[in-house]
Amino acid sequence: MRLTARHVAYVQPPETTEDMPAPPEGYHAATVDDHRATIARLMAQIDDPGEIWVFAYGSLIWKPACDFVEMRTGVVRGWHRAFCLGWNNRWRGSDENPGLMLALDRGGACKGVAYRLPADRVEECLIQLFEREMAWLPSAFPPRWVTVQSGDHRIKALTFCIDRQSGRYVSGLSEAEVADVLAKATGSRGSMAEYLHQTVDHLEQMGIHDPHLWRLQHLVADRIETAFEPKQV
Repeated sequence: MRLTARHVAYVQPPETTEDMPAPPEGYHAATVDDHRATIARLMAQIDDPGEIWVFAYGSLIWKPACDFVEMRTGVVRGWHRAFCLGWNNRWRGSDENPGLMLALDRGGACKGVAYRLPADRVEECLIQLFEREMAWLPSAFPPRWVTVQSGDHRIKALTFCIDRQSGRYVSGLSEAEVADVLAKATGSRGSMAEYLHQTVDHLEQMGIHDPHLWRLQHLVADRIETAFEPKQV
């Protein structure tokens, strides 16, 4: 990888925190009852809730939100990972340099990781997952069921797909423009450079090569070097 921990260290904010900031205008902080209602709605959509899987395509790969008992790599067709969730000015961005987060957008395919939740703790684990991914409602990337092809196995799994009508959907940016964002944005939970580095690194460790993210990490590393490592004369 071109993007390394050295690059990431240049763009870390002075302090990081997991504290939840106040929701922006038009959103409200989700409650446990909200998450239980979401779980009930999702469970009503499947015939057999005996095995519940979660499909991870970004930070859930390297920082799972809850316990799991099995992991499989696989591909979801009809959706692709994209930096299309914006604009983030709290966790990994600021008002001056807002960030872009990954979500699944329509079209193409996405290779990622499916986690099976412990059968006796499904609600507990899903609440932990939703508390992290849907702290504010209405969600700009609500959970939905997708089919993961893992070898000969077809797995029904929950994942998070962008709502193009949410007002937070960002499209039409070139890879160079996305790299400009990722090379600068930092917030209370770290930098977008770290987010990209961790995601690409863990995907590669699992044998998953995403050409788009691979090109982005090269571009981001180049921008950080230009900004922080003046050329010797």
